[in-house]
Amino acid sequence: MDNDPLQIPLDQLRHAFELALHHIEASSGNAVVALEHDYFWSVPGDELYDVPNQPRTITIGQLSESWQHLEDLLADPDRAVGQHLVWLADVLRAIGQTTAQ
Repeated sequence: MDNDPLQIPLDQLRHAFELALHHIEASSGNAVVALEHDYFWSVPGDELYDVPNQPRTITIGQLSESWQHLEDLLADPDRAVGQHLVWLADVLRAIGQTTAQ
């Protein structure tokens, strides 16, 4: 295992995101994704990457709540915080798992 931190160029990340969204739009022919489930299991951030130890805590997240945070961000972009990426990840995971079927 390499101890160097993984370096993610943001321009490449943005491009990969755009390509993935384009694929979903093209394959579904739709500009909206319907998510069947709202609640999901979530591991708290301080335990998520502590792989040698099994998580002690599993919580419940809610996609509609994560999406609401993103809509709030869209309404007021000056209030952006890093946690918005976590909420975005919640929604993106659900979309990816829904469209991969």
